[in-house]
Amino acid sequence: MNSPDHIPILAGAQAASRPASPALARLARLLTAHAPQDGSFETCIPGVHAIRASNTSAELVHGLHRPALCIVAQGAKTVMLGDESYDYDPSRMMIFSLDLPIAAMIRQASVAAPYLSFRLDFDQQRLAELILKVYPEGVPAVADRRAVYVAEAGEPIVDAAARLMALAGQPEDAALLAPLALDEIVLRLLRGPFGARLAQLGRVESHRIGRVVDWIRRHYDQPIRIDEMAELAHMSPSSLHEHFKSLTSMSPLQYQKTLRLQEARRLMLSTGMDAGLACQRVGYASPSQFSREYARHFGSAPTRDMLRLRNAGLSNAVSFTQ
Repeated sequence: MNSPDHIPILAGAQAASRPASPALARLARLLTAHAPQDGSFETCIPGVHAIRASNTSAELVHGLHRPALCIVAQGAKTVMLGDESYDYDPSRMMIFSLDLPIAAMIRQASVAAPYLSFRLDFDQQRLAELILKVYPEGVPAVADRRAVYVAEAGEPIVDAAARLMALAGQPEDAALLAPLALDEIVLRLLRGPFGARLAQLGRVESHRIGRVVDWIRRHYDQPIRIDEMAELAHMSPSSLHEHFKSLTSMSPLQYQKTLRLQEARRLMLSTGMDAGLACQRVGYASPSQFSREYARHFGSAPTRDMLRLRNAGLSNAVSFTQ
């Protein structure tokens, strides 16, 4: 994993200085109202969140990101998936179509102009129904099947997100109208330039890989047997490896290792658990292997990393859960 010092400055960082569109400015105002202080706030509409941060990140924040649409209304952010880096700001949106272990860093934020983000967690069942409506004859093949991608945040989608956030302040209306706005957003995504990539969630191969991802996420502390994972996915081991890597940028074993290391760091930070116990808790049999892989992933050995983070007052700022 690259250290924060080696992440390139956002190519679109200047975008925040451009005048915001009316829809984006309205979305920013509504997010400010629903996120009155730093943090992630769930609204009365299931799956809809308002996120605010008044400072840039001092460290990469590690965690598992669920399938979701994220739109930045103000500020800028970098997301790392394996060795790949994705930058987004008010001119872009980010879409996750599988559970992915990522690292993220807010690159542009201040007290006067905080980072503001809208997040919509996808309802997988409803998404599958809408995919059938948009692609009744089947989803077209796509060359790039990565399960995370950045696209332009067009005015119609930003406007729909702003209307959804406005409904979040009107619970009685939201119960009736929010499902319509949610469908509108998903339909606009599916009918847009990146629709086929989002719709790959409905493809048989993606469902099969999704089953493997779900198993690893729930059993990250247990040994992985590729033959058993291939059987779960109804694929050959070689086909499983190919499809898994094309979606997540990593192999099943690398995916599991990333989850293990993220969870070990979270346990040590949040509970004060020592490295030896955290190592066992997440499924490592060899403390020396755990220490080596932890240092390679986070930049320093577990004990030294904990000391550095606590001395810098960053114990609550380097990991997230969803």
